[in-house]
Amino acid sequence: MAVEVGQRAAPGATLAKVAQPERLKAELKIAETQAKDILPGQLASIDTRNGIVPGKVFRIDPAVQNGTVTVDVALEGNLPKGARPDLTVDGTIELERLENILYIGRPAFGQERSTVGMFRLGPNDKFAVRTPVKLGRGSVNTVEVLGGLKEGEKAILSDMSRWDGFDRIRLE
Repeated sequence: MAVEVGQRAAPGATLAKVAQPERLKAELKIAETQAKDILPGQLASIDTRNGIVPGKVFRIDPAVQNGTVTVDVALEGNLPKGARPDLTVDGTIELERLENILYIGRPAFGQERSTVGMFRLGPNDKFAVRTPVKLGRGSVNTVEVLGGLKEGEKAILSDMSRWDGFDRIRLE
């Protein structure tokens, strides 16, 4: 902020920013409902739109502001060209890595660790049959399948509540 000698500034106003361009951090805004599983030390990847930089969570703000929690990520790789303070970034924090599991996209209904009735597509995708599917842990856009579906089978993920009275539907 440009100021002149003797000029008054409002308390808390930013007058200047001092930054080391080679030592930046990422500030991620995480929905408060998803921030419960984040811990310092977890791996993260930051997309600067010019490249992806690995990082590690080093601070979680204890306060919630506007429904989000600020998570600070230390960038550990070489910064891509154009990286600078206040750049808008996207980030992914790895909460847990699960190997050799069956998963599908997150359905429009159903919670983690529950059993839901989903329509599984039949041969040639001409019909679908209601199947109880046991769901496990979930991420933002996928959920683990513990039972009810096999690898390679397809299921309808959209809201099918309008067809609750039917166990089989024909697709056109």
